[in-house]
Amino acid sequence: MGEHGSDPYGHLGAVPVEPRRVLVARVATSGSRAVRRAVAFGSQEGHRRREPLHREHGVPAPVRAAGVALQGALDEVVLGGFQAFVPRTGARRWRAIEQETDDALAFFGQRGWLDAPATYHHTPPSPTDARVRPLRVLGRDHESLTFTSGWVPEEGEPGRDRWLGHVANHRVRVLLLRHPGPPRPWLVCVHGAQMGRAPLDLRFFRAEQLHRELGVNVALPVLPLYGPRRDPRAASSGFLGLDQVESVHGLAQALWDIRRLLVWLRSDQRAPTVGLYGFSLGGYLTALTAAFEPDLAVALAGAPATDFSTLLRRNAPREQRDQPRFRALVDRGERLLRVVSPLTFPPAVPHDRLVILAGTADRMAHPIDQVNRLVRHWGDPETRWVHGGHLGLGGSTEAADFVRDALRRRGVVG
Repeated sequence: MGEHGSDPYGHLGAVPVEPRRVLVARVATSGSRAVRRAVAFGSQEGHRRREPLHREHGVPAPVRAAGVALQGALDEVVLGGFQAFVPRTGARRWRAIEQETDDALAFFGQRGWLDAPATYHHTPPSPTDARVRPLRVLGRDHESLTFTSGWVPEEGEPGRDRWLGHVANHRVRVLLLRHPGPPRPWLVCVHGAQMGRAPLDLRFFRAEQLHRELGVNVALPVLPLYGPRRDPRAASSGFLGLDQVESVHGLAQALWDIRRLLVWLRSDQRAPTVGLYGFSLGGYLTALTAAFEPDLAVALAGAPATDFSTLLRRNAPREQRDQPRFRALVDRGERLLRVVSPLTFPPAVPHDRLVILAGTADRMAHPIDQVNRLVRHWGDPETRWVHGGHLGLGGSTEAADFVRDALRRRGVVG
């Protein structure tokens, strides 16, 4: 029996309490490594090595400028911080994750989901218990929409009981910015990792500016296990990490929740058009949703992560990356993650409605490993490369102007 009832993998959710000296030592090591990588990125030698690699893949190389190098270096430092505060995986936890991944591969194979990944997903119905209430954020009056998600793993699916044990995750939460009067187009903004909090999401997406200048209504959903949907027992918010099954469930429910929100906007709000704009993890989910929702006016993927297995290999702490056991687990998880990968499914949205925004110096959603794979998968759609890093895109005037223009040209304007 696991600690979450009948789920034998329930203890995957348990987070070990580490001695302070261990944490301090790890922060120092990760910080030092991040600084070295940041310096290497901004150096002349780093620029010299990047140029032919970018050219080989048809991706613009970041210009050699202090501001661009600083943005790439900032990405590296933030990545180092993420690595420093991730609890190390003990032997018992390792065995449980490996066993659950193997059991899930067998279960998914028996159900035919590995051979036909689309059959893992179902079309959600309209919410029956949607509630809209006033909400004040950053001194302004907005609204909060909540409704029951309704997504659950299949009976007998590994990790099901643990996922259902995330009680706060059962209800979807969405921040709404609505204009009074007749129906208008809607823009759904899907946040990235470490987000899902109303003040942060509003500022990052410049949602009030889009609401005012484009005259559209804006919806900002909170992804599973983020923000107010977080499991208080977890060490950090979110579902992406070494637990491969948890990642599959998080991505599958996120896709369901976004699609269920789209149903509500079209039916209850009589939205004439709906556009989707996601950043980082939200870019991944925008690309995934575009495979199932052909009627989107636009699918705009900003700095999209597209391959989480590659992200794990690139960004895991060195002592973990060097372990054959780690590499084997990520390889097996890669097969499992195909059922929720945007690179598995062809886009259902017409080609002229697909848009990508990316940073040439992005160290999180790497231009070649991540973004360019979606560019190729989508058949080279309209893509804007901005000379900057992952975090820098959020404050980029060039990026913000491009987003507004792309939305206007596709009718997401009131």
